[in-house]
Amino acid sequence: MSGVLLADRYLSPMTESDLDEVVSIEKVAYEFPWTRGNFEDSLRNGYFGICMRHVTGTLLGYCVLMPVVDEMHVLNLCVAPSAQGAGAGLALLREAVRMARNQRLEGLLLEVRPSNHRAIRLYERFGFKSIGRRKNYYPARHRSREDAIVMRFSFAEEGVHDAP
Repeated sequence: MSGVLLADRYLSPMTESDLDEVVSIEKVAYEFPWTRGNFEDSLRNGYFGICMRHVTGTLLGYCVLMPVVDEMHVLNLCVAPSAQGAGAGLALLREAVRMARNQRLEGLLLEVRPSNHRAIRLYERFGFKSIGRRKNYYPARHRSREDAIVMRFSFAEEGVHDAP
């Protein structure tokens, strides 16, 4: 994936030079954002980072993926609030599926806050199924912790050959 063009957007591997912009979006998009160190550690450990940019160079979104045993774990997927609702999240998920297939993995796994209704709708529309819950997984402002819904997209179960 060295600069895959998608109409007016393109995908490229996340590098250290992207991190100022990535962290800037992360801080605007999340109440409890990843730190620059989280992203640096992910890249240093060989996880896959993907950036989506508009052809003008503006960062629209990104994701961090970690291959684990037989599936790709989506550790972080974020679309800049100003770019949400225009298909960037869907395009990032499609790229995650492509990368998982290239690694000969069986599907994708992720956690999402139950309060993140927009993300849950995106994942369900894409074909993810809820498979469990992790108690007290996320920090939360008005309660001590928030659970995570664990969702999986299985290539075999879905019987799909191409991502939606």
